[in-house]
Amino acid sequence: MEAGTLVLVHLHSPKEKYWGLLRALGPAGVTVRGIDVALFDDWARQCRAGSEAELGPATLFLPLHRVEKVFEDARIGTVAAYHERFFEMVGKDVRDVLLLETGRPDGPLQ
Repeated sequence: MEAGTLVLVHLHSPKEKYWGLLRALGPAGVTVRGIDVALFDDWARQCRAGSEAELGPATLFLPLHRVEKVFEDARIGTVAAYHERFFEMVGKDVRDVLLLETGRPDGPLQ
């Protein structure tokens, strides 16, 4: 996987799931600009409404010893990918929203 790929990261101890834009993947861990999967729909609804930001993505470093698996965010059969769900709810490409929130519209952070 390369920087700029939308991913789902499953963690253990404690069990957590994050979705977001992969910034880096290395021997020490994974860096993602994203949000807890449990908050994804609330965040998307907030983006759709254009309301004051109460939820939002953060840039996270996840140490490799906690990473159980990393998946590319992709459609599986009839189940939409998270980025597709975001587009259906908000009408915007989620990459544009993530990059605008970093203050760097010139592309994925490295």
